[in-house]
Amino acid sequence: MTHITIGQSPLTLPQLRAVLEGPVTVSLTDAAWANVEKGAAVVAAILAEGRTVYGINTGFGLLANTSIAPEDLETLQKNLVLSHACGVGALLSDDVTRLLLVLKIASLSRGASGVRRGTLEALIALVNADILPSIPSKGSVGASGDLAPLAHMSCVLIGVGEARHKGEILTAEAALARVGLKPVVLGPKEGLALLNGTQCSTALALAGLFAAEAVFAAGIAAGALSVDALKGSDAPFDHRIHALRGQPGQIDVAARLRALISGSAIRDSHRHDCAKVQDPYSLRCQPQVMGATLDVLRNAAAMLVREANAVTDNPLVFIEDGDVISGGNFHAEPVAYAADQIAMVLCEIGNISERRTSILVDPKMSELPAFLVKESGLNSGFMIAQVTAAALVAENRMVAHPCVIDTVPTSANQEDHVSMATHGARRLLDMAENTATVVGIELLAAAQGLDFHRPLTSSPDLEQVWSIVREAAEPYVSDKYFAPDIERATATVREGRYRVFAGELLPSA
Repeated sequence: MTHITIGQSPLTLPQLRAVLEGPVTVSLTDAAWANVEKGAAVVAAILAEGRTVYGINTGFGLLANTSIAPEDLETLQKNLVLSHACGVGALLSDDVTRLLLVLKIASLSRGASGVRRGTLEALIALVNADILPSIPSKGSVGASGDLAPLAHMSCVLIGVGEARHKGEILTAEAALARVGLKPVVLGPKEGLALLNGTQCSTALALAGLFAAEAVFAAGIAAGALSVDALKGSDAPFDHRIHALRGQPGQIDVAARLRALISGSAIRDSHRHDCAKVQDPYSLRCQPQVMGATLDVLRNAAAMLVREANAVTDNPLVFIEDGDVISGGNFHAEPVAYAADQIAMVLCEIGNISERRTSILVDPKMSELPAFLVKESGLNSGFMIAQVTAAALVAENRMVAHPCVIDTVPTSANQEDHVSMATHGARRLLDMAENTATVVGIELLAAAQGLDFHRPLTSSPDLEQVWSIVREAAEPYVSDKYFAPDIERATATVREGRYRVFAGELLPSA
């Protein structure tokens, strides 16, 4: 089991990926614990001095000017958590919930939220036992943080709601008892510190990023395989073309495509006597299209890894000088932009992949049999597989509308501009599944095309790609029940089987 030490250095993309992939354990460094205790001491000092500070002894949102009596502070924090637990819809998956918890621990460990050691220890105990609060996935607008989802997370700490452990549904009290804890009595500011933050939207966006990386890598492999299956040219991948433009992703993708095709006997068979002058854009412009998507993925990854290590609470406790300052770090605008960018990437990978599949099945565009099957007419072959790909890219386009440009004022117009990051990030896994299927269909089609060129072989790398496809599905000889082949091919994409063919291009490689 992976262990992650928080406070030693910023969390990395490989560590965040590990949290999604399975149970982990976490611990804090001594320095991090010292910061936590200093932050809690600042809150205690404010109360001892009788000062009024937002979030500690006031109401919230539009009620910020309402002072709360000392004897009501524990009730204030409990009421906040209960009243904000308004989530609806299907529950977040176990992997996203686990990542959400780890991100919240990392944020609180900075000491800038003012929580006490015992409260943070309770969260850590849940993660280390892989006990995961049941959190509805809908109900956050991404400011002031992911209030509803994080309220459901916090409810479990105070003994309300449900949690999951290895598929078993537990009451919150039973879940706490399983790790030797009683319900936590939240101290001043602790409920607000737990609820404020972008951890839900960030966890969803990171899950979408990693899924997009797997799809991107498969798209590179499928695109190269299609070039060979269609007896296309690798001349458009010449490094001199891309050096003149200077776009880093484009340069990197062209290099990968050259490497993937290098050594192909199929390519050599038509290098000097081909009547075609230029290939269609979906073959020829792969470095430009996939390179741009790579640059966007890299930018989104950088934004998300910064957010994963950020403190997104409000107000913030500055342990160096004892100040408590209200701000807006809870606003998930960076996450919303990153999620929208990833959504566009997923659309474009699917768009260009479907276009290559369309060429593969069209006898007017290639030397291959119609719909990639012998005796076409009697057999329909890949005809409807391409239709399925077309349906999925259309579906992705419909949901790729930028979410960050939408806003609905909330909290009686006190919170009058919001990011909509959470549903912008939540849609990414569905979009990634659609695109994985589109690319899976192209892989099946390109492998089928390659089979028609036998006994000629492709390059060593592309023969490996072909082998992965052929593990999932046998060659298409005559019409058959096709859906299982598509599902198995899609699974190879989803599982990241083609990441090796993308080399070190991807941000979390």
